[in-house]
Amino acid sequence: MLDINVYNSDFENKWCPGCGNFDILSAMKNAFVDLGISPQKLLIVSGIGQAAKTPHFLKCNAFHSLHGRALPIATGAKIANHDLTIVVNSGDGDCYGEGGNHLINAIRRNIDLTLLVHNNMVYGLTKGQASPTSELGTVTKIQLHGVISAPLNPISFALSLGATFIARGFSGDGEQLSKLIESGVTHKGFSIIDILQPCVSFNRINTHSWYKSRVYDLEKTDYVPDNWMRAMEISQDWGDKIPTGIIFQKDTPSFTDRIDTLKESTLINKKYSEERLNNVLSKL
Repeated sequence: MLDINVYNSDFENKWCPGCGNFDILSAMKNAFVDLGISPQKLLIVSGIGQAAKTPHFLKCNAFHSLHGRALPIATGAKIANHDLTIVVNSGDGDCYGEGGNHLINAIRRNIDLTLLVHNNMVYGLTKGQASPTSELGTVTKIQLHGVISAPLNPISFALSLGATFIARGFSGDGEQLSKLIESGVTHKGFSIIDILQPCVSFNRINTHSWYKSRVYDLEKTDYVPDNWMRAMEISQDWGDKIPTGIIFQKDTPSFTDRIDTLKESTLINKKYSEERLNNVLSKL
């Protein structure tokens, strides 16, 4: 069995004390160890933001991309080497804002990736302006009179686009979150896990205790995540009670499974003709 310390990085972590990112990082490590994924077989891709710093603090393959551009990078990597386990770390602003269009197409493709969205309802790196998930009326240093745009509902959004694995976690429940990450990684297709987390510096409303008093685990109820209509109903629950866990899951061929040339081997292991390649390039 892998020792969790194999994932420890030498980079100094400067997240704010009490940030939910610490708990998410810990849950990721536990999940990778439980799944027996060696650092050499793991690629972490991120965009820009506090959540996107996660690859710095894991000793494995990593790619720190541009704002909102983690998913296309991860898609290319998966097509090139579909034997890699690829996990994308993004924030609510990075993914649902700048990267929204890429999210739509990653879901459509059902590319075999696991997307972890650190959702703290603010732009934490750039000092707390409203993000796509900020509640109506939220006052920030930029939105002095309160947010006037309706918040994005990531769960119903993913459901409406046909995502094959959709879950919600809470950074304050590391045991559940670790299991959700394991389930997302082992799911054959696109997995999105929206992770509720406090931002102790800029979001004084949705605090750890605020979430703790509201979240409940769907697994401890009679809920079964195989009914799309029921999942859509559950996705609307927000307020005094907030459901966490696997909200919807179905088996559908992943993007690389639909490409005949990848069924025998990975793209990086295939031989190519230099003459044919140069012939194509000469015509561009």
